[in-house]
Amino acid sequence: MLMETFKRFRMEIDLRRHEYPTPVLPPGYFVEKWSPQLVEAHATAHYMAFRDEIDARLFENFRTYKGSKRVMESIMGKPNFLPDATWLIVFQPKDSFYVEYAATIQGLVSTNGVGAIQNVGVVPRHRGKGLGRALLHLALAGYQRFGLTRADLEVTAANEPALSLYKSEGFKIVELLFKPASTARR
Repeated sequence: MLMETFKRFRMEIDLRRHEYPTPVLPPGYFVEKWSPQLVEAHATAHYMAFRDEIDARLFENFRTYKGSKRVMESIMGKPNFLPDATWLIVFQPKDSFYVEYAATIQGLVSTNGVGAIQNVGVVPRHRGKGLGRALLHLALAGYQRFGLTRADLEVTAANEPALSLYKSEGFKIVELLFKPASTARR
């Protein structure tokens, strides 16, 4: 039996060539900077964004809320976690008391001093509103404030909307990777 393998790209951006102003979000949306009290909110957004996507075939933890929470706890527990590159976008409908966790991004700093963007995720019903771009700008500005000059990320080649976003922001493909699908069953 052959194992399913996915083509991925590692992409990089030179942060010295860009400025990232505070993004303007559509009405009803607002950003929350990282706080440990938001780990469950980030996990909810992460799960809702990835559970039915191609990356859930690659990463077993993306398939369940519990797995997404493990991902968040793992990231925030790392010594190279960068709170200033970790953001949550929340949606609160007009005249409503409830909120929806619409999008999340996390940031690490790699051992070679490069900002390592993790898990840019936008919940499907909130896509097409510029939230992914807003998250990217917030994280990249956080890396700049931290003094980093480069940032990178990995993306599944078949994820054309994400790939298009990253290219439009100035990310360049620097490495081709092949990742086997998780062997766990859904």
